[in-house]
Amino acid sequence: MVLRIEDTDRERSTPENVEQILDALRWLELDWDEGPVSQFERSDRHREALERLLSSGAAYRDSATSEDVAAWKSEHGNRGYRGQPSDEPDAAVRLRVPESGDTVVVDEIRGEVRFPNESSDDFVIARGDGSVLYNFAVAVDDADMAITHVIRGDDHLSNTPKQLQVMEGLGIAPPRYAHLPLLHGPDGKKLSKRHGSASAQELRDAGYLPAAVRNYLALLGWGTQDDTTIMSTDELIERFDLSGVGRASAIFDEQKLRWLNGRFMREMDLDSYTEAVARQIGRDPDDRLRAACAIAQEKAQTLDEVWPLIGFVFEEPETDEKAWRRVMKDGALPLLQEALEALREAESFEPAQLEAALGPILAEHDVKPGRLYQPIRVAITGTSVSPGIFESLSVLGKNRSVERIERAVERLSTEAADGNRS
Repeated sequence: MVLRIEDTDRERSTPENVEQILDALRWLELDWDEGPVSQFERSDRHREALERLLSSGAAYRDSATSEDVAAWKSEHGNRGYRGQPSDEPDAAVRLRVPESGDTVVVDEIRGEVRFPNESSDDFVIARGDGSVLYNFAVAVDDADMAITHVIRGDDHLSNTPKQLQVMEGLGIAPPRYAHLPLLHGPDGKKLSKRHGSASAQELRDAGYLPAAVRNYLALLGWGTQDDTTIMSTDELIERFDLSGVGRASAIFDEQKLRWLNGRFMREMDLDSYTEAVARQIGRDPDDRLRAACAIAQEKAQTLDEVWPLIGFVFEEPETDEKAWRRVMKDGALPLLQEALEALREAESFEPAQLEAALGPILAEHDVKPGRLYQPIRVAITGTSVSPGIFESLSVLGKNRSVERIERAVERLSTEAADGNRS
């Protein structure tokens, strides 16, 4: 794999843009064998190849403006533009394109794709200042770097005949091409910001794992014959075959990526999981975080979802007032008071012992578990969504659990008294 930074467009190829490419590849753990090579820094080699084409007559200088080209096309029935060679040293350089026949792209996915030469312009390969354009530079670089396979999006398919024509002019054997279908959103339209995360960095910041993203991206437009979904990168390398890539646009559905990411997270060993969460939230992967991660691993689908589940262990939670109003009613106060007494008397705060201490309250009052456990959950976490209630109490610890339930009981008592007075 050759990493080439195609930076002939100097306005777009800023150091920041280049670093974004490198940063995304590093995060995805997609390593390269050669490079990164700057296309712009190969300008001497490009000029050398350009002179070869000019000397052989395969290319010529042309001083025509865009208005001149438009007028020529109008006069010649909108056929491909054919220019008039110019002696002006600062004129643009065009490649001669055959006036008849087809330029054939043999594509590994699409088969033969034919482009009629008659409708193709003698296209510009170098500007008047001597700087070369993308399609020329790419053709020269592919040859010099002994590229065997060019695999890219099908929005580049229209560039390929131009690159083949440059190679033919230079006497270069072309590589093999495969043009992948573009990604679309679930609505069938070209993938864009409105569909959610639109860059590798945004996926990283949202808490996706690089292994899960690699797995999901590999399955877009391609699949195994046995429809295997979850694969390690080594297995993807072993099983991937271009012949299995379809022609239809693939659908990027972030909900499916979230599901797959959740599977990867649940299959991580706890130490790796804790380290990944620690990096995401900017904390040390200590024993306390490890214990908190252990109770959240089955619930979170992204690393970003872990902190809302475990934050109550490290910080005093803010109470979700909607959750409070929904849960702290219909006899919640006496149940919570009994739970408080049971927890105060509990000798062990291990999950099994906590379940044994609270279970009799359910039996005595003949209520469903949610009637008791949801008020406890809101009291200790501030919300009605958390890891398992016994695991949450255990990780929080006896003292802090009791203190928070005491405050909840006090608030409920005050609210009840105020309601009676009104």
